[in-house]
Amino acid sequence: MGLNAYFAYTVVGSNGSGQVPYEVALTAIFIEGFIFFGLAVLGLRQWLARAIPRCIKLATSVGIGLFLTLIGLTYAEGIGLIMGGTSVPIQLAGCRQEQIVNGECPSAVKMRSPMMWVGIFCGGVFTVMLMMYRVKGAIIAGILLVSIISWPRTTPVTYFPYTPVGDSNFDFFRKVVDFHPIQNVLNVQRWDIGDYGGQFGLALITFLYVDILDCTGTLYSMAHYANLVDPVTQDFEGSTMAYMVDSLTISIGAVFGTPPVTAFVESGAGIGEGGKTGLTAMATGLCFFISIFFAPIFASIPPWATGCVLVLVGSMMVHAVTEINWRYMGDSVPAFVTIAIMPFTYSIADGLIAGVCLYILINSLVWVIEKASGGRLVPPNKDLKEPWTWRTEGGIMPPWMTRLASGKKDFWRAAHPNPSVSDAEGVAEKIEGKTTGSDHDAAMATGRGEKAT
Repeated sequence: MGLNAYFAYTVVGSNGSGQVPYEVALTAIFIEGFIFFGLAVLGLRQWLARAIPRCIKLATSVGIGLFLTLIGLTYAEGIGLIMGGTSVPIQLAGCRQEQIVNGECPSAVKMRSPMMWVGIFCGGVFTVMLMMYRVKGAIIAGILLVSIISWPRTTPVTYFPYTPVGDSNFDFFRKVVDFHPIQNVLNVQRWDIGDYGGQFGLALITFLYVDILDCTGTLYSMAHYANLVDPVTQDFEGSTMAYMVDSLTISIGAVFGTPPVTAFVESGAGIGEGGKTGLTAMATGLCFFISIFFAPIFASIPPWATGCVLVLVGSMMVHAVTEINWRYMGDSVPAFVTIAIMPFTYSIADGLIAGVCLYILINSLVWVIEKASGGRLVPPNKDLKEPWTWRTEGGIMPPWMTRLASGKKDFWRAAHPNPSVSDAEGVAEKIEGKTTGSDHDAAMATGRGEKAT
């Protein structure tokens, strides 16, 4: 929610009291999406992602897990076990929201919220037991169970109490299927930005770098969680296309009047259920479209039905902490700072910035001291440091740009493994199965070399 909060409270402000009107802010987001797209096509975003040290990438996955856990434990989107305190930053809660006095739960009613206990046992423990026995759809079953328990109005855990707000929500819930015409679409941008030049540029740059870091951290942590990251290249298949799609959705979303539409950490719930391909995302998108017409039902799922699910997903993402290099402080301290900053600042980007900056500072100082002392002052266990380089296999630019720069006409095609054979000839050989003796010997030799390697 970091970008949404920045958009609403800083850029636009309460009743338009912020830096620029919301139409101008949406114009900045629209332009930012296409800048993103250009960076993705040129391969610069992928290079940036690969240049981030491995320990920071692993820490990002862990930090996002703790971030999800914090969300699941709060009132807004979870079971309400913790809340912001007045004398301390975070404190134990567990009371009903209407019982909160001066920003705190009175001691007499702490841990007395029936909604919290229903969420813990029916949405948490029940879901864990189903997952332990490998029951498909365990997460959905837990959410449905808590929701069904919370819908009747006569129970102490009802989502529709007899209050003006509860009555309004229940009236909407009873519609089951509803349709509202969307108005003022495609007319929400404002291009006369002359009066807002500096503020417009500030908003554009902020959205740009936060989106880069948020999306990079989310995509690579989700790919690592799904075990799809190549250990050699530290990349995942289709990363360029994923970045390009993310970029275009930002601009498309701005046309419809929304803050940046990007990849979010809730994808971990789908991965936890076994969804690891694009087909999962397509099916989810189709279900989202259908859910538009069943908005009264989906809008009536209480937060304590999903809170423990977020905690559960967080627990599954934290396992990456064991892969962090804790033996060398140049890797471990920046990783730990990344893990800690993400949940406590409620921002993936802030945690990533803190970790990367501290990594650069610590390891640069070690390098400077080593050079200045002629190699005599070196940390005793520096040999335990994980290797890092800004260089990536094949260079910064994507392979298709390298082929285009070399004058290759069909630059969109990957080069044939045998340089002496053109792409078309290679395909023909593969289809027809015609291989000369010399080519066969070369292929066998190449195969033996690859096997030995």
